[in-house]
This record gives sequence, C-alpha cells and structure tokens, in this order.
Amino acid sequence: MSEMITADLVDLDLSADTKEAAARALAERMVAKGRVTDLDGFLADVAAREAQMPTGLDGGIGIPHCRSAHVTEPTLAFGRSADGVDFGAPDGPADLIFLIAAPAGADDAHLTILSSLARQLMNAEFTTALRSAQDAETATALIRGDARTDTASSADTGGSAADAGSAADVGTQGDAGAEGTPENTAASPGAASAGAAAGSTPETAAAETAETAAATAATSTAAATATAATSAESEAPASPASPASPSAARPFRIVAVTSCPTGIAHTYMAAESLENAGRDAGVEVVVETQGSAGFTRLDPAVIAAADGVIFAHDVPVRDKDRFAGKPTVDVGVKAGINRPGALISEVQEKAERGEATGGTAPTLVERSGDTAEGYGTKLRKWLMSGVSYMVPFVAAGGLLIALGFAIGGYQINKAPSVMDHFVWTQTDSWAALLFQIGGVAFGFLIPVLAGYIAYGMADRPGLVPGFVGGAIALTINAGFLGALAAGLIAGGVVMAIQKARIPAALRGIMPVVVIPLISSAIVGFLMFVVIGKPIASAQKAMTDWLNGLTGSNAILLGALLGLMMCFDLGGPVNKVAYTFATAGIAVASPSDSAMKIMAAVMAAGMVPPLAMALATTVRGKLFNRTERENGKAAWVLGASFITEGAIPFAAADPLRVIPSSMVGGAITGGLSMAFGATLRAPHGGIFVVPLIGNPFLYLIAIAAGVCVTTALVVVLKSTRRQAPGGSADDAGGATAEKRQPIAA
Repeated sequence: MSEMITADLVDLDLSADTKEAAARALAERMVAKGRVTDLDGFLADVAAREAQMPTGLDGGIGIPHCRSAHVTEPTLAFGRSADGVDFGAPDGPADLIFLIAAPAGADDAHLTILSSLARQLMNAEFTTALRSAQDAETATALIRGDARTDTASSADTGGSAADAGSAADVGTQGDAGAEGTPENTAASPGAASAGAAAGSTPETAAAETAETAAATAATSTAAATATAATSAESEAPASPASPASPSAARPFRIVAVTSCPTGIAHTYMAAESLENAGRDAGVEVVVETQGSAGFTRLDPAVIAAADGVIFAHDVPVRDKDRFAGKPTVDVGVKAGINRPGALISEVQEKAERGEATGGTAPTLVERSGDTAEGYGTKLRKWLMSGVSYMVPFVAAGGLLIALGFAIGGYQINKAPSVMDHFVWTQTDSWAALLFQIGGVAFGFLIPVLAGYIAYGMADRPGLVPGFVGGAIALTINAGFLGALAAGLIAGGVVMAIQKARIPAALRGIMPVVVIPLISSAIVGFLMFVVIGKPIASAQKAMTDWLNGLTGSNAILLGALLGLMMCFDLGGPVNKVAYTFATAGIAVASPSDSAMKIMAAVMAAGMVPPLAMALATTVRGKLFNRTERENGKAAWVLGASFITEGAIPFAAADPLRVIPSSMVGGAITGGLSMAFGATLRAPHGGIFVVPLIGNPFLYLIAIAAGVCVTTALVVVLKSTRRQAPGGSADDAGGATAEKRQPIAA
C-alpha cells in the first residue's frame, strides 16, 4: 500500500461540489505524480465506470474507481470534504472520497491490496480515524497501515489506531493468495483482528477473536466443523424447554458470493459487510469474492454444510450451479453493502419455510475444471466452455447467412462487398448485407472456440494465446481440429507459466506483458511449425471423407448423429454432434454433404421434446401434473430445436425416456440423410423450413422419429409395475415430483 498513496495524493480540504469535480481534483494530483498520463482520458474512464453504478456508500463514503490505459501504476488518492459530495449513496453525500486508479490489466497482487482497503472501509474505527486526522501525513499513514498510526489517540477513536493499521495489514495478507488471488477469508485472521480492534474492551476483543478463530476452524474441514460445533454446544447453557436439534447444536451457516463490474471495491466491501453482520447475528458467513484478481472457489464441503446462500452481485456468478437446492437470496452488490443484516434474516426465513432454489440447467459458459475432479471431467468442461461460447456465433452467423441465401438466392455469396455497392431499394443488396454480416460472425468461430477452451483452463490469462492459436488455425486451414488443439495447448502453456517462480520485480507485468508474450509465442510456434500442417491434413481428409459419403454410409452416419443428439439431451455428447455439423457449414459455400449432416442433426435434436409433448397429450395419465405442464412447453421447445426441453422427463424417468429418444433420433437422422434433406442454417427448427432442401420429406423424417419415441415411452411406462394401492400415475408422479427440481 505504501507505493500506492503518498501525502501528495491526500487532500484534507477538498473543495469540490460535484463528483466530477472531486474526481478531477484528486486525479490532478495523480497527474502531478506521474501516475496518470492523460487527465481527460482517465476521467472519461472514471465517468464510464460511474455510469454503470453509483459508487457512493452508506456512511459518507465515495469510492470512484476504474481500470484505465492512462494509469501507469496502481494509485490511490484520498480527499476529505467538509460539505460532502453526492456519489449516489442512499444516506446522502460522502465526506471521505477515495479515487482508485488501476492500469488496464492491472497486477493482481496490487488489486488484491486495493480490495483489502475496501474491506477496511467497513470498519467504523478506520473511518473515524480518517475523519479526525489533522494532516495529510497522518491520513496517509492510516490508509497505509504504517506503524506510526499509533500517533492517533485511542481516546479520540474509541480504540488504538495502531490496531486499525495492524488489522489492515493482516487483512491484506489474508486476502492475497500465493499468486495474488483473493482467498475466501470469511473467518480469516485478518477479519478476527479487525473484529477485535473494533471492540470496546480487551475482553470483548479477545472474545471476538476467539469466536472468529473458531469460525475459521469450522469452515476448514468437516472434522473441524464437527469439533467447533461440539465445543460451541458444550459452552452454551442447556435449555430444558428446547429439545436438542441441529439448529441448537450449531449456528446458522451461510455461504455468499460477491462480485461487481470491475471487481475492485464493491466486491470486497460487500464481503466484509456480510461477514461483520454475520458475526453480529451469531451466524457463520463464508464469502467467495469473485473480483478482478480472480477467485478461489469455496470448498464443496463448506457449501454442502451451508443452510443458505446469498448472491450479492452485478455480474454473473461463476459456477452458480454449485449452490443449487439451498435457500437463496439473490440481490445486487450494493444491497450486500448497505443491508447485510436484512439479507441474512431473509435467507434464514426462507430456510425456516423450506424454500430451496431448484437446480438449474448448468450454465456451461461458467464451468471450468475443479481441482477435485478427474482429468477426463476437466477436459470435458474445458471443451464445453469453448463450445458454449461459440454456439451464439454459430446461431447468429448461420441464420444471417441462411437469410441472405433465402432472399438473394444461392449466388449471393458472389456479390461484391456492400461497402462498394449497396442500393437501398434493391433486395439483392440487403441479401448481400445479411450474408456478409453472417460471414463475419462465422469468422469468429474457430478463434472463439480456441480462446474459450483456454479460458476454461487458465481463466483470463488464457484468452490471448487461445485466440492467437485459433486465428492461426483459421489461417492454415486447420479448422475445428486446429481450434481444439490450439485451445488446449494455450491453456496448458499458461497454466505452466503460472506455476513458475517469478521474481518480485516481474510480478507487476506478468498478466499484461509476460504471460501473453511467452504463451502466444509458444502457441504460435507450435501451430505454425510443428503441429499445424498435420492437423490441417487431418481436417482436409475428414472433409473429403464426408463429401464422399453416399448410400448406406450416409444413412449410418445420420443414425449415429441422431443417437448422439438424443443421448444426453443438450449435454456434451449432444454438443459434439452439433459442433461436428456446424463445422461443415461454417464456410461461405458449404458442401452438399455438410448441409445434409446439418439437417440430420437438427431433425434428430427436435425429436425428444416433441415426442414428450405428444406422449403427455395422448396418454396424460402416465405423467404427473408437472410433467403434463412441461409437455405443453415442450411443443414450442421442440419445434425451436431446443433439445433440452426433454430434460425434465429424462430426469424423472431416464431408463425409459433416454433409450426411447435415442431410437427415435437415430431413425430421424437416418431418414433425413436417406431423403437427401439439406440445411444451410445451424438453428431455427421449423422456422427455417423454407431454407431446407426437400422440406416435405424432412418433416416426414421428424414425424417418424417423434412417433416411434412416443410409442416406446408410452409402452415402457404402461408396462412398469404399479405401486400397491396406487396408479402408475401416482407411482411415476412421486418420482418425478422429487426429481423435477433438479432438472428444472
């Protein structure tokens, strides 16, 4: 912290009346120190961040901050305003204003230290000491946490300012991981020190420290949890009126996730606020801070033992499906800062009512390998991360290209650039525009696939070498096989670099210069010189083989793809088949064989939800009420080529639904290939029928698969043994009711 703020960056008599003026006054001090190179450019970045969400906090605090290319090193400026400046806080103007400037791609370790300052702003003693500081040097020392903070009077602050500084230092250490990654320190030594420092007596401070230490032990391992709970139970006086119960044996436990758009301040302030409120309420709160410096996932055992969940976030929570099935409160990050006690009470009330958030279909864009999983599972998630980011480009680009063909004919791919020739009143010009936009979107498929495979492996540092490797794969015609190789290599290289011991002098430039430079050079060398040509040859051989498929071979391929599409209903196997099909049409002039494969894949993917919808219509008694309602939605989902519409039925009765779907999907895929149906669009279901070759026979293929699957499901469900004293509907209903939330 000593490098980030000096007395020259402190203004105890800030005379600004607007937040823009306050930011300018503090930024001018940064410019004078050489920390900011372009004042107006930096202030524009501050304003852009402020536009996302006000940075005013309850308690008279304003904390404008941003990452900017105009910042040379992480810097903190502090201003104190007598009249206050409005930063949008609910309780009024701010008199303590902190301007945080971080370079674009800032050093994670420095961002972590900045996050610890955000936590300290939740400490009333710390802010009181800043308000009473008589000179810039004292205020600077307080913010730094220097030893000379003992010059402040404990009588004036309600406690030793040295303790506050010490707490700041310890909190910083607790937040900084081995590589600058914030640790989950809901009950860390730093938090304990802060809590102790805030106490009014030594006995209170010691008690709070001991209590927090016990909470730390309780969240470390399951064994420690049991020990802490037993100890707490033995120390608490027994109440003869209250029988023993789980809630009496241990405190209520909450896991929380906090995150904000920039991940510098609000993320950690919300975490500290929730932890403090939890201690006040006698509730164990463990927080996962998903900030700019990355994040460390909560121990699965801690999540499993939790009684409730709080999400305080303004950006998507990563790996959100880990918390499924528990009482959950989902709010913005400011709510975590301003009303943590109310959030804790709300989640306790939900737990008392038995309200649990149902499991949602996993969000694949948020998945990445967990250290406790096997390599095969990690590899699957890494590949799915890339595929899931690629699919929107496929859908958008493919549909635009298909619309271009539909409007302008199949010669539209030879139209000149719309930059050189575009007539507003000509249909062909609009068709060419759609086609060329779609072509640009398709151009991102291979780089995006490679980049986000690397991202799934190594998080943000993997993006640059991943995209570079993907672009090279596109350049050398290595196709999707090249993208897979480039993404895996890029992620592996970055992970290896991150494990190396780095001199302290180089750590500040690692994420911005060193990792992108070294990893891109290695990936580029391997792709251009070593493995690029063999992969390109393999890609060409596979393409030639597909183009040569005819007769029974084509029908067998269609049946195989149909089986894959219906095996896991939108899962990894389904996505492999879908990616295989989209790879063939991701060119300006796809081959006839590639378009046949795309048609077979989409037709087979429509079968499961349509079949479940039909089955619930013709034999509704075989399904419970929830399934019959899901059947109504499955009509639309199936018609739109959303295979996941059959998941609720498969989750309730997998042994009957999945095999039946696979049989129907194989029949549809084989028939589609046999009929020679073609498709230029990678998505759309029945809404792109006008773009399908041989559409009538194509619909017959879908109808055949749907009827077969429906018949098999009805027969298998009808022949199962009924529960004594109840109908098949009741027996199936109980199972479905129990399993339905998992698949919802």
